[in-house]
Amino acid sequence: MTRSLQAVAYCRPSVLESAADGQRLGLETSRGATPSGAEDHPRFFTGFLTYPQVASAGLLAVADVAAARYHQPQLRASLDPVVTGNGDRLRFESFSGCCGVYARLDVLSAGLDGGEVGHGTTNVDVNNPLREALSRIGADDPLHLRVGPEELAVTTLDGPVVEKKVPLPDRWLRGFAEAQVIAAGFDLRAELLAAEAVRFLRSLPRSGPRSGRNGARW
Repeated sequence: MTRSLQAVAYCRPSVLESAADGQRLGLETSRGATPSGAEDHPRFFTGFLTYPQVASAGLLAVADVAAARYHQPQLRASLDPVVTGNGDRLRFESFSGCCGVYARLDVLSAGLDGGEVGHGTTNVDVNNPLREALSRIGADDPLHLRVGPEELAVTTLDGPVVEKKVPLPDRWLRGFAEAQVIAAGFDLRAELLAAEAVRFLRSLPRSGPRSGRNGARW
């Protein structure tokens, strides 16, 4: 698998902070594409999450996939999830370092309480301290979300505070385009509540030594 080294720069690390009106989640963006062209740190949304615990768990799952390499589990990946503002939703996506697993979280308008959602695509910083903080979010904890810098002009002459250089698989980029094409042809067949989804997943047969390499996999 061919790889290219990508430099991802953020104004500051993403952080979860306590405030008088609840907790505030600030997700920092890197250089990205917008309808008006490339921007260093686009801003997509500021407002509250209607279901903070569900959204936090979903974001953590997407970030976990970006940090995993399932083909060689002993090796960790260091990729950052991708966030897209699409006017009616915020979409967080990632591929694993081996490109074998794709994860996506769509936070629709019903899950957002605030201003308009912008348009564009960029990387978003999800660091280890932020992961630990998100894992402690409760269902009734008010959570304010900001995707992008607090001010539009935040870059100083000193440059960005956080910079990561990660080996990015070329197949990772192509995979996003392929996933969108495949998903465009999907039809909605069923909607499950959380408890029903858990029951369904637990009812799937577990693969064992008798199933062999050609057995069912989930």
